Amino acid sequence: MASQQTAQSTLGILLMAYGTPRNLDEVEAYYTHIRHGRPPTEQQLADLMRRYHAIGGISPLNDITAAEARELEAALNRDGGRPCKVYLGMKHAHPFIADAVARMAADGITEAVTLVLAPHYSAMSVGQYQKNADEAATAARGLTLWHVDSWHLHPKFLRLIESRVQSALARFANPDDVLVVFSAHSLPARIIAAGDPYERQLHETGDAVAAALHLPRHRFAWQSAGRTADTWLGPDILEVLRELAAEGTKQVLLCPVGFVSDHLEVLYDVDIEAQALARELGVQLERTASLNADPAFIETLRDVVRAREVQAAAAGRTSDVVRPGSQTGDEADA
Repeated sequence: MASQQTAQSTLGILLMAYGTPRNLDEVEAYYTHIRHGRPPTEQQLADLMRRYHAIGGISPLNDITAAEARELEAALNRDGGRPCKVYLGMKHAHPFIADAVARMAADGITEAVTLVLAPHYSAMSVGQYQKNADEAATAARGLTLWHVDSWHLHPKFLRLIESRVQSALARFANPDDVLVVFSAHSLPARIIAAGDPYERQLHETGDAVAAALHLPRHRFAWQSAGRTADTWLGPDILEVLRELAAEGTKQVLLCPVGFVSDHLEVLYDVDIEAQALARELGVQLERTASLNADPAFIETLRDVVRAREVQAAAAGRTSDVVRPGSQTGDEADA
């Protein structure tokens, strides 16, 4: 059983996200960081800048993520549990994950739950965030991290997605004829051979929502594949739209369930690029609203964090990295 001192001490929450430039002057450095220190070509940079200009000049992701962190800390500190302080760490922009971990250590935090703002686990996505955090914690010394791997089947998360699908279906003249497509960010296809759960978890989320809403039909697609020589998970959403149009489908609802906040991959890839193709194909395309800092979403994240805290206590506060599927947020209501 934890000591009274430990029970009353502040629990750190490392909330991690992809990050985005705060202004157009930061785009090149941001793109270079994504490319592991290799500057983009002039054409690559111009294309990315064009996309940012198309959505109004810059992504709202930083403001949204900061709001999620702020609201999560407030929710945790009014639920009667252990006091918490939320630290925001980004993978590709300031504040970086290592900086957030260093601040936790400097503040005297000795135990922390880490949570990535992505519901589905992959070693190449969530796992990399966790690796970055672990390396920083090792350097800081005296800081134990308890990772949340996934929360793609958390009951409250599923209910949120179900509600958004229902609301979006109401925008169609014939909701029963709508085909719902669930999507997430593509990753190199080699993860499948490695037994990575990412694709399976996306299907589990979509199938659970479809079953709850008795959807007559649904499909899966991928977005934002990288520009590398690798084969990436497919089919891409644009390819799916062409296939559906060829089959005679005229109403499509896209649910980008792998993304929780509005950012470039939603505001440009879906709202501009996919919409332009849909109009060309004569298809009505709608999408579900992002979760952003919705109070119900913050409540879900709070439950995921508290569940992980309880799991760590039950394990004698000795666990560190959690392997995929062993202890996840979708067990929170168990």
